[in-house]
Amino acid sequence: MKEEEKEELRKVIADFLELGHVDNIAAMFRQNRELYQLTGVLLRDERFAVRLGVAVLFEIMAEERPEETQDAIPHLAPLLFEQTPYIRGEAVNVLGIIGSEAALDLLRAHTYDPDPQVREIIADFIPDG
Repeated sequence: MKEEEKEELRKVIADFLELGHVDNIAAMFRQNRELYQLTGVLLRDERFAVRLGVAVLFEIMAEERPEETQDAIPHLAPLLFEQTPYIRGEAVNVLGIIGSEAALDLLRAHTYDPDPQVREIIADFIPDG
């Protein structure tokens, strides 16, 4: 996917998520697995409704096509090192929703995040972590 195309899709997806059209975005993801590449960028969006929409999207996709959600992991992992705690928290939440061993291993590696809310989200997915 070309950078210009990625940016255009990111804008469309973010705007649709902000409006609550998660089902439309889920249909797009079903048609094109490459869209998982946009997950990290979408979670950096300043609009809470967009980030919430990403979480809802992943709840849908993890139930329907759990193997496909794995495609997002490489694009979520860098967010665990972001300076902004809410971005780390959003990444942790989506990785927890994905719930694969690879995603949970990333969460285990960050159980000592400096932010207490991020640690709490991790604990929700890894109670013994």
